Amino acid sequence: MPLGSKAKYTAAQKRKAARIEHSYEHKGVPKEEAEARAWATVNKQSGGGDKAGGSGQRKAPQKKAEARSDSAKRAAASREGHPRTGRTSLATQTKESLLKEARAKDIPGRSSMRKDELIEALRKAS
Repeated sequence: MPLGSKAKYTAAQKRKAARIEHSYEHKGVPKEEAEARAWATVNKQSGGGDKAGGSGQRKAPQKKAEARSDSAKRAAASREGHPRTGRTSLATQTKESLLKEARAKDIPGRSSMRKDELIEALRKAS
């Protein structure tokens, strides 16, 4: 278990850490690493234990809110497969995902295009 007592954390923070840990384990991360990452995420989002006397008490509420928002945005982007920028490179996508984008942009002739042709058409359409 990561260093430090978890007694200062609220029940909601403990549940959040457990869900995050389970998610990491599902992805194949070792249990100890998953637990450490989960608590690091909870600490980043909330500034530490929220009960009186925790290390998070020194962090201003506005800074806690900003950290939560930033972390949530990064998490949402990673769930979609878009690292930091919010978009993934067209060249790294599968042909199926390129076809899906081309369908959404209503690119004519998309069904008979090769992958490189789809990439070029999507770049022109943007």
